[in-house]
Amino acid sequence: MAKFSFQLQKILDLRNSEKQQAEAELAKALAVENQIKENLKQIAYQYTTLKSQMKGSVNIEDIISQGQYNNLLEYQKEELLKQQAEAHLVTEEKRGVLLELIKKTTSLEKLKEKQFQEFKIEQRRLENIKADDLNSKRFQNNTN
Repeated sequence: MAKFSFQLQKILDLRNSEKQQAEAELAKALAVENQIKENLKQIAYQYTTLKSQMKGSVNIEDIISQGQYNNLLEYQKEELLKQQAEAHLVTEEKRGVLLELIKKTTSLEKLKEKQFQEFKIEQRRLENIKADDLNSKRFQNNTN
């Protein structure tokens, strides 16, 4: 029996490799976004803690210090929100690249599967022809 060979296998392998690389890049971009979200949560926690510490405080130095710390937290929050927006754009770009590669890979995989099914049908047809020929030869030998 002949062996199936997909003529575009090298291209399919290359596309699968590109897809894996795009998946890794998307994972990195998502990790950056998640880290920024965690940092924002941390700032929210620090802000809540600061508010609870400021309640009932009458010491002017503490109030000034806490006000400055509050300003610092606000600045950090604004910077992180900018970074989050940029990271989200990068993530969406990486996701788009991955989706395009998935489409290209899937179409090649479908073509390979279709050609393989056609190959199997042709192999069965050839085997049936061989079997018919053998039966015909046996029949001829038995009648002679």
